[in-house]
Amino acid sequence: MRKDDRISRSFANKTWQEIKVKDSWQIFKIMSEFVDGFEKLAEIGPCVSIFGSARTPNDHKYYQLAVDVARLLAERGYGVISGGGPGIMEAANKGAYEAGGKSVGLNIDLPFEQFHNKYIDRDKLLEFKYFFVRKVMFMKYSQGYIVMPGGFGTMDELFEAITLIQTGKIARFPIVMVGSEYWSGLFEWIKETMLGTHYISEEDLNLYRMVDTAEEAAEHIFRFYDKYLLKPNF
Repeated sequence: MRKDDRISRSFANKTWQEIKVKDSWQIFKIMSEFVDGFEKLAEIGPCVSIFGSARTPNDHKYYQLAVDVARLLAERGYGVISGGGPGIMEAANKGAYEAGGKSVGLNIDLPFEQFHNKYIDRDKLLEFKYFFVRKVMFMKYSQGYIVMPGGFGTMDELFEAITLIQTGKIARFPIVMVGSEYWSGLFEWIKETMLGTHYISEEDLNLYRMVDTAEEAAEHIFRFYDKYLLKPNF
């Protein structure tokens, strides 16, 4: 559907009955996605989500970095959750799959760009229509977040995690940013502007760690749980 057509349809006159019926059915669709996600993901055990761009080619250094991070996590017993699509998401699933670990894909139905990759375990592929339901699954069933370079979708997932941790809505799980050349400008702005204008607190800068290698990224996750004497079977 063209963008102009979607805008025109949004302004089309609808009766109150049409609005109520559509909204009621939409609630059931949303509920079904939550139920399916909760049932499948509750059984997979400790996992780390890896976020990043769908547009990263498989010969890019960040693609290989994501493969390596996922492999290291899987070798220590962690499952890996990705957005299920191409690019960094594929790399994450590939690393977990090749290491014999659990490879989970939370795919989103989009009119372009998104199709699930071949490295997801067949019983661990979930399809979503609603972004907000999908984000709940990432946040609820992850024990840590690895964030590779990406676009608006990656930023949305990153700041969702930071906000939920900052506000105490979820536990303080580790967040690891991979690629200082990509992320440093953003986080310098956060430090200088957001902190400088007192919109965040000094301790909020400790909610994430920036690294450049797969080993550093994985080790930060391992150290976090070693500190609590917890292992991937907790």
